Amino acid sequence: MRHSLFMCKLTALILFLSVSSLRASSQESSYAKIYIEGKPYYVYTVRAGEGLYSIARTFSVSVDELIKSNPGCESGLKVGQTLNVPAKSQPDISAVASFENTKISSEPQPVANNNQKTFFQHIVARGETVYSIANTYNTTVEEIYRLNVSARDGIYVGDMLTIPQSQTQRENDRENFRFHTILPKETLYSVSRYYNIRPEEVMAVNPGLSADTFQAGKTIRIPTALSTASRSTTSSEAVKNIVHRVEKGETLYSIARKYNVSQDDIYRANPGLSTNLKSNQEINIPLRTNMAEARANQQLLSNRPSEKLQIIRVGLLLPFLDKTNNGHLRLQEYYEGFLLAILKLKDQGANIELYAFDIGSGSDTRKLNSLLGTMEMQALDLIVGGISDAQIKTISSFASKNNIKYVVPFSQSNREVWNNPLIFQVNPPLSNTYSHASGVFVDMFRDQNIILVNIPSKSDKTDFVNTLQNDLKKAKVSFRTITLDASFEDNLPNVLVQTKENIIVPTSGDMASLRMLLDIMKKLPQENGKYTTRLFGYPEWQTYDSKFKTDFHQLGTYLFTPFFVDENDLETNEFLANFRKWYKRDPINLYPRYGLWGYDTGLFFISALHQYGKNFETNINRVRASTIQYAFQFERVSDRGGFVNNSLFFVYYGPDQRVIKINKSR
Repeated sequence: MRHSLFMCKLTALILFLSVSSLRASSQESSYAKIYIEGKPYYVYTVRAGEGLYSIARTFSVSVDELIKSNPGCESGLKVGQTLNVPAKSQPDISAVASFENTKISSEPQPVANNNQKTFFQHIVARGETVYSIANTYNTTVEEIYRLNVSARDGIYVGDMLTIPQSQTQRENDRENFRFHTILPKETLYSVSRYYNIRPEEVMAVNPGLSADTFQAGKTIRIPTALSTASRSTTSSEAVKNIVHRVEKGETLYSIARKYNVSQDDIYRANPGLSTNLKSNQEINIPLRTNMAEARANQQLLSNRPSEKLQIIRVGLLLPFLDKTNNGHLRLQEYYEGFLLAILKLKDQGANIELYAFDIGSGSDTRKLNSLLGTMEMQALDLIVGGISDAQIKTISSFASKNNIKYVVPFSQSNREVWNNPLIFQVNPPLSNTYSHASGVFVDMFRDQNIILVNIPSKSDKTDFVNTLQNDLKKAKVSFRTITLDASFEDNLPNVLVQTKENIIVPTSGDMASLRMLLDIMKKLPQENGKYTTRLFGYPEWQTYDSKFKTDFHQLGTYLFTPFFVDENDLETNEFLANFRKWYKRDPINLYPRYGLWGYDTGLFFISALHQYGKNFETNINRVRASTIQYAFQFERVSDRGGFVNNSLFFVYYGPDQRVIKINKSR
């Protein structure tokens, strides 16, 4: 953040000048090329200030490829260190050469790359797919494949994708955007100065932007409304002198570069200074402080103050009367659980007004639109509801226009969370759950003997299994594969080992296949007690009958799930007792349990408003609420979008009949 604009300019020249305009097609690389196991690599020496990201950009490779080719480099680079860089294409030598020949200037320069007017870069994060990235940037999967041919074979965390630049228009305020990939050493001030807008305008369209998230490689929105075209971002500068003690070998030139000032400035601050510097000589260095840049940096560090609420107004907007597949019964129970949360919070001193309305069903939003036109709805602090995509989009637009926090309780996949910073999605997307669970699995079982049991003709867990195999390979963790067929019982002992736990993972959650697998696994201890086997499986296994759970305990079984109810938990039993007291019946036996779903959601978000005020999002993961079925651990999908819950449990059925629920959400 504190690096000068000049150094930003140099970095931009090194890394991001257009290859097509700088590289002569006949020019040969000046880097030494070696071959390792038949594959070509450039030998590159790390320069001062360079990191994995910048080197990857220079050579048009991914950070992940650099790490694979240079084990250990992820922990940090040192000046002079040599790296083996996959020789996919000729490096941008001309850009490097322009760094060597660039003359130092004391004037601040724009640092953004003109090439970003057409394309920008996106670094793949855990859980992302080509489809989700295309949706985020309003482009198509095929266009991403066209610009990133290797993406057809799969994308991985850390991969760098070229994305076509397109303006995305928000319906609620008619403001246009383009995207900008933050370059190394850029600051909020330098980016806003380049686009001739104010730093606060960048902050306004990237609500999650902070000192922690403003990092090289992140992609942010830039408003492009015509009203910003003629704005000025000029500012005053203050000068502060510091004393530098000359070290052996230093020159005036090297000192000027060190502090990013001109040699003339140093001469003016030290009348009579000779060019022949001596060791231990003290000289004054005039450092310029850009006041506008300082204010911009402060904006990144500051949080908006929360508005304290005397009355918390909550709207519960659901299709309560829609009887399709008995949905009205599930939503009634959700509402009943929500009410129990309100009763508990009122006992704790919260003053709550609840407005519950039926909004109609499906894609017909006429009733919903009529409801949202009332004064009561515009005065809400929190809206919970919407089931169909049409309902969610309508409520999202209303919430954004009226600055109301919006909780999407059921949907696992909606585009609105990527565009509305006020949205909180309770139900984690499957891709996030699979990716998260795979990462935890690798950490927990990397030292064990992992066996994937292929279930023929079943593809319900293909996405998870592919993610797990990729993560195991990247972590250099070996695994074995065996098929559940007529010869499985004879072949299984051949892949087991005696010195480790054998973690058996079926590639499907299918009930019939699981029964066959369990029956064979139960025979192992009877025939040969030298093996320790553990079974690993899926969220739906918690819904299977008691005979399955008896076997789970016998084998020592793990399953991952975003939701789980521990029947022996004190708070679970307290909730069930209250539910029976108020509603004279037991909850519907479904997973997830809708009464607890409503209870957890109401308890968490109303507690957030009660504890931290209307702008509770800055403290979202500090909220104190004893939820029962879901763990709430929210993360912004991007600096311009809303929050998604990363709830994840690993549940262990132990041989001692205990059920251990391990929160792996963080």
